[in-house]
Amino acid sequence: MRKTVRFVLIPLMILLIALISGCGTVTEDWAYIHEPETTVLSLSDNGKAIYKGEKYNYTKDDTFLTLTRSGEELKLRYVMDGDKMILYEKSVYNYDGEGTPNGIVGVWKQDNGWIYEFTSEGSFSEESIFFGHYSVDENNGTIKLMYSDPIEDALLYYELDGDNLVIDYPWPMVHTTK
Repeated sequence: MRKTVRFVLIPLMILLIALISGCGTVTEDWAYIHEPETTVLSLSDNGKAIYKGEKYNYTKDDTFLTLTRSGEELKLRYVMDGDKMILYEKSVYNYDGEGTPNGIVGVWKQDNGWIYEFTSEGSFSEESIFFGHYSVDENNGTIKLMYSDPIEDALLYYELDGDNLVIDYPWPMVHTTK
């Protein structure tokens, strides 16, 4: 009888201590590919996340990572690419022209000064540094940027909301190397 009690109680106590101390919680730490030592996103298997230093609860499906806290919700599109992740982050650009925008054609400026310019001939400028051609797929809500420089093409998701252009920009991420 004493052996049975020890056989059952000791493993139960170890399990209880592990649960109380948080052992067993697996965390994935992600960083931008250009800064692999700086964690941007941490996802724990207990549904907790830290994104850019802020704490959230999270859920994810095959397309979106949904971060929530105190009535706030961030819905971030993501794509897994082997051991890398492409995380789409939202940026809002304001139309910087006269009249009303005609689709995405025109100059679009973000509060921080970043600029996109899309011409009606299908060329674009990003920050007046990167240039190329673009195509729009209105059915899927995407803009494909094809850079003139040896930069990988980028697929942006977008929404037009009056004088605002909301872009989900793809950021390649890797596991943190700290």
